[in-house]
Amino acid sequence: MANTTTWVIDPMHSDVQFKIKHLVISTVTGSFRIFEGTAVTEGDDFEHAKIHFTMDVKSIDTNQKQRDEHLQNGDFFEADLYPKIIFESTSFTKTGGNFYKMAGNLTLKGVTKPIELTVEYGGSQRSIQGVLKHGFEVTGIINRAEFGMSWNVITDTGGLGLGEDIKLVANIQVAKLEDNV
Repeated sequence: MANTTTWVIDPMHSDVQFKIKHLVISTVTGSFRIFEGTAVTEGDDFEHAKIHFTMDVKSIDTNQKQRDEHLQNGDFFEADLYPKIIFESTSFTKTGGNFYKMAGNLTLKGVTKPIELTVEYGGSQRSIQGVLKHGFEVTGIINRAEFGMSWNVITDTGGLGLGEDIKLVANIQVAKLEDNV
């Protein structure tokens, strides 16, 4: 049996973004500025990795202070009551080439539901300090209503002000835990 390796996210070289339709005609983009996570692997092979990831809800940033405050209140995330978004993987399997399917449980606003995400492995490289890094792009769609975020407005033409689906794009770089100490 191989030894386990713990990899940690390098927040200086990673980001978590989301997109949602606004008025059905355009897309609003935002990000979470504070997040952390680990991947535990058998040796250095990422297949079957166990992933743990959290985001600080109060770090949400859509480049509009008023909108960010609205997203943190009871209409959406209820950040004071539910300050973290948590993801725990249940599987991480190679689907072909550099692609993986990551399944797991997402806890958002006190609701835990299973989700599936697509992961593209970008490769590995040593930093100028000699630290081995691996890069991944994680994408997926989350239905916000399934997590109790059903607030919306109806436009004057009868359409919804906000889309139901949130597109997630996370560009993640990891390094071995002992290399980050």
